[in-house]
Amino acid sequence: MRPLIGITLDSEDPSPAGSGGYAQFPWYAVRENYCAAVTASGGLPVTLPHEPDMAEAYLERIDGLLVTGGHFDVDPGMYGAAETHETVTLKSRRTLFERAITEGALAQDMPVLGICGGQQLLHVVLGGSLIQHIPDEVPDALAHEQPNPRDEPGHMVSVVSGTLLHDIVQTEELAVNSAHHQAAKDAPEGVAINARAPDGVIEGIEHGAHKFCLGVQWHPEFFISEGDRRIFNAFVEAAT
Repeated sequence: MRPLIGITLDSEDPSPAGSGGYAQFPWYAVRENYCAAVTASGGLPVTLPHEPDMAEAYLERIDGLLVTGGHFDVDPGMYGAAETHETVTLKSRRTLFERAITEGALAQDMPVLGICGGQQLLHVVLGGSLIQHIPDEVPDALAHEQPNPRDEPGHMVSVVSGTLLHDIVQTEELAVNSAHHQAAKDAPEGVAINARAPDGVIEGIEHGAHKFCLGVQWHPEFFISEGDRRIFNAFVEAAT
């Protein structure tokens, strides 16, 4: 039987009447390739609405948790930041739900894969903090919000030997896409950094005390490389 993989959703506010937007009422969304990647690796994808009080009920039914990215940021208050950068955009109910279900999944040692903003959320749940705006904190930073299409590589990352990520992708370097202005800032106890960009920005994290706890800053659901496909294969296998 295919393992049931819960995929977190993005959310958007209503579009003004006559604007041509998707709906005049609040709506959920997820890119099709998140689901397609899970399916291709042998999982059965199911999407998870933002119901924090139902996190435990979802966890009773799913076998693995995929925390997706989106055009928003984790509330800096969650990691004790005294100030909030002007570029920060919040989706409070989404973050409240993702925090609750991620904490619950880790408590059960359920496989967790965090992608882009999902990695950032995972990092904060594990006790880490974030760079709120890379151009302001990283000298000579790369274009982490790449100008070319997201289904093309934006830069390379170096993969750290001896990590779970390296065991999965079987290479010391990956071409990745890049669509973020924030990143993990530190390495709290138990968290291992498994990938970095050439400018030093953290591109991947993991936690060895859990069965499968992996975060990547890029979007492997686009299958830019064979390593991306292997990430999904390993995640779904861990949930089987």
